[in-house]
Formats: sequence, structure tokens, C-alpha cells
Amino acid sequence: MRRRVPDFRRPVRRRISVWIWWLIGIFVIAGLLLFVVQHQHQVQLDLPNQEIQEMTSQSADDSHASLNFTEELLSTTSFARQLNDQITLAKAYVIIAKEHSNLQLAWELSSQIRNCQRLLSQAAVRAKPITIEEAHPIVSRLSHLMYKAQDSHYDISTTIVTLKKHAQALEERAHAATAQGAEFAQLAAESMPKALHCLNIKLTEEWFRNPSLKTLSEEQRNSPRLVDNNLYHFCIFSDNVLATSAVVNSTISNAEHPQQLVFHIVTDRVNYKPMLTWFLTNDCKGCTVNVRNIEEFSWLNASYSPLIKQLLDKETKAYYFGGKDQNDEAKFRNPKFVSLLNHLRFYLPEIHPSLEKVVLLDDDVVVQKDLTVLFSLDLHGNVNGAVETCLEGFHRFYRYLNFSDTRISAKFDPQACGWAFGMNIFDLIAWKRANVTSRYHNWQEQNADRMLWKTGTLPAGLLTFYGLVEPLDRRWHVLGLGYDLEIDDRLIESAAVVHFNGNMKPWLKLAISRYRHLWERYVNFAHPYLKDCIMH
Repeated sequence: MRRRVPDFRRPVRRRISVWIWWLIGIFVIAGLLLFVVQHQHQVQLDLPNQEIQEMTSQSADDSHASLNFTEELLSTTSFARQLNDQITLAKAYVIIAKEHSNLQLAWELSSQIRNCQRLLSQAAVRAKPITIEEAHPIVSRLSHLMYKAQDSHYDISTTIVTLKKHAQALEERAHAATAQGAEFAQLAAESMPKALHCLNIKLTEEWFRNPSLKTLSEEQRNSPRLVDNNLYHFCIFSDNVLATSAVVNSTISNAEHPQQLVFHIVTDRVNYKPMLTWFLTNDCKGCTVNVRNIEEFSWLNASYSPLIKQLLDKETKAYYFGGKDQNDEAKFRNPKFVSLLNHLRFYLPEIHPSLEKVVLLDDDVVVQKDLTVLFSLDLHGNVNGAVETCLEGFHRFYRYLNFSDTRISAKFDPQACGWAFGMNIFDLIAWKRANVTSRYHNWQEQNADRMLWKTGTLPAGLLTFYGLVEPLDRRWHVLGLGYDLEIDDRLIESAAVVHFNGNMKPWLKLAISRYRHLWERYVNFAHPYLKDCIMH
């Protein structure tokens, strides 16, 4: 018998009608459409606001850029020009009122001048021209005060005379300030920095503390290398230990064979021991450095040298060392220009009788290339190989010498090209043949009254070596790093020697910072004495 199936079955799911699905879809599409429409409307509302803001800021920028306040002050139709003119005239009346003890009027004028200046400042800041509403009250009050000044008989003639007096007074003050500035600059250039003075003291102490240095110096003094013409000889005359060390260090650092170099240094009595100690205690890469004291030259006396004879004269002493004559520029009265160390360059054969060729280096140069090539240059029988400096007009003979004197004008061309000391190659055999030292003595004697040239070694050199100079390529010697701020970097890079001629020496605080690194890289700042002196 078949069993009966139970009567409970799974209930059948009821399907949602198709029309309900359509209704839901329509609502969804409508919602999306409303969202899109609302969003576009908001964007359209935001864009005009943004454009308005951009246009406003752009117009503000344009107005700021379009208004040139300098042109506004120069324009004859602007209120800024009128106010500026009123200020100038009012200041004149202030001075006149004070001179006539009318302090009330002077105070009122000064008050209106300040108001006027305040308005001009505001106009410059906001970059908008001054309007008539702003200018009218101030102009009216200033005009009223000026009429009041005229009623007090401060007429235009009185104003002109007063302004003329004050202009002359200002001109005199400006001239005095310029002269004073030149004096201070010269004083700064001549003075020894504290660090260099400290270094000299420490080196002198080392000399007396270490007896072996004296023995070592005697051995070097008798070295056969000092008179060997197969080596390369360099002369430096200086009283500055640090500057001389930079010259020597830069020369040997750029030489292919530094052991073939010999340096002949001459200094004064005060700096002899510090100079000697420095080069005896520092590594010079195998080269020879001989330091001598100028007082060793017994032949350099008043009976032989006209310069020494002139320096014994009271008037010459007063001119260079007393500072009494204020008619000449400070640089012409610089005692350094008559320093015997500077004039030793005219006595090279007497100092080095056995040598045939030497290179003279000033203590304010930096060597960047190998200078031994100079010794193989053909000087064509001339004595002095030098770089000419006549590319600039002020480096011709007439700028250094007094051509109103017939002793000069009869023998020399005023347009002749000048040349520079600082890096020179000298043929001492040709020097002796031309009797150059006697020529120097002759001109030095003729200039005892300083009528041919003021002072210095270059004018004397131009006369002494006239017709005996062999021009060298300009790249051998680039000058001006002590005063010229705009020397081409490419010219400096190509230079064999750069010269810090001028007052802005690299060891002074007033040095041109753009060039200082050229000198500093050859200074041994790690030296304990130098480190200690710079720190303190």
C-alpha cells in the first residue's frame, strides 16, 4: 500500500512585478539627473565669482605695475611733482626762518613737510597716484605758510642767496668727507693686521727658543744652489711674512719641478727673524729659500744711493713721515713708496752679482702657472720683460710723469705705453751692459724736488727702463684684484700671475671677497701659530 505524501510543501516565492522594477529605475534615473543639474548650476555660480576675483587681482597688479612713481615725480602735471617742489621750497624757508629766529614758522613748515612726505610715501606704497582731494589741503596749508614767510621779507633773492651758501657748504663737506675717506682707506692699507703682528711675535719667540734654527740658517746661506744659474731664481722684497709665504707656496705648487726653484727674500731688521723662522720650519717641497736682512748690504748708503741721501733730508722726512703737506693725495705721501725694500728692485745686479736671470715677484701676487717658462723667453736684448698696461688710457706715460717739465717732454712720448711691476723677468747681463742702475740714480737725483713725478717706483721704472722693455703676453700678469670689482673670470683663470695691486689686499678685511679665495688657498691656515693668532 502506498504511503501518502505529507501535505506540507515549501511555499512558492512570489516574484516582484515587472512594473515595480520599471518604477524603481525611473526614480534612480531622475535622482541622477537632478544631481547633475544641481552640480552644474553650482559650478556656474562659482565661476563668475572666481573670474571676478582674478580680474580684480589682475587689475590691482596691472595698476601696481603701470604706476612708475619715479615718472610720477618727474611729470609736470602730477600732484606728486607739485608736492615734491613744495617740500624743496619749504625746506629753504625753514632754514631762513631758523636763521631769523622765527622758530614758530620753522616748526609749522616742518610739520607740513612731514605731512607731505607721509602722503608721498603712502602713494608709493599703494602704487596709486595722488588725487586732488588728498593734495589740496596740504598744498593750501604750505602755500599759506610760504606767503606768511614772504610777508616776513623772506623774498626769493634771500632764498637764492641762502640756498647758494648752503650748497657751497654741502659741497665743502662732501669734499672733506671724500678726502677723509681716502685717508682712512690709506691708513687701513698701510696698517698691519693684528693677526700678522701676532704671527711675527710667535715666530720671533720660536727663533730664540730653538737654537738649531740659527745653525740651519747658516748652512742654507752657504748653499751653492744660491749662485747656480742652472736653477730658477726668484726675488721677493717684503716685510710681510704671510704674504711672502703665499707667493712662495703658490709658485712651488704650480711648478713642475719645485726642487729646481730658488727664492731670494730680502726683508727689514724687524721682520728678519720671523721671516727666517717661518721658512726654516715649513716644508717648501725641496726648493731653496734664502732670507736676508737689508742691513747686510753695506754698499747701500747715502754716498751710493740718491734715495737714501734724500731720505736724510728734513723736508723729505716731513713730507713722507710727518704728514704736514696736505695738498697732495694721501697715497703720494705713503712712506711705503720710499721704502728701501721697494727700491731694491733697481739694485738686482748688486744683490745677486753671480746670477744671469731672475724673476721679480711682489708680495701681493698669486702664481697660478709654472713660471719657469719665463727663463727661456727671448727678450731680444732687452733688460726687462713685463706686461704692458696701455689697454686703459690712464696707464700711459702722461698719467705718471710731469710733461710740463722739459726734462721729461724733450725725451719721452706722453702716449708711450706703461707697464707693470709685480711679475718681471730681468736679464742681469743686459742690465749691466746698459748700466741701468746708473740711469736710475740719474733720474732719482733729478727728482729730488719731486717735480718730475710725485713718488713710487713705477714712474722711476718707466724712465729707467725706457727702450729696454720686452712686452709679454697679457696672460702672464693680470692686475687690478686690489681695486677692480669687474675683472673677467676667464682672464683670471688664464693668468699665470694675478696681482692684488691697490689698497684692498687679500690679507686685509677690506679685501674684495670675490678674489680672496685665490690667495687663501695658498695660505697654511692649519699652522698652529697662524691658527692661534686668527682665533684670538
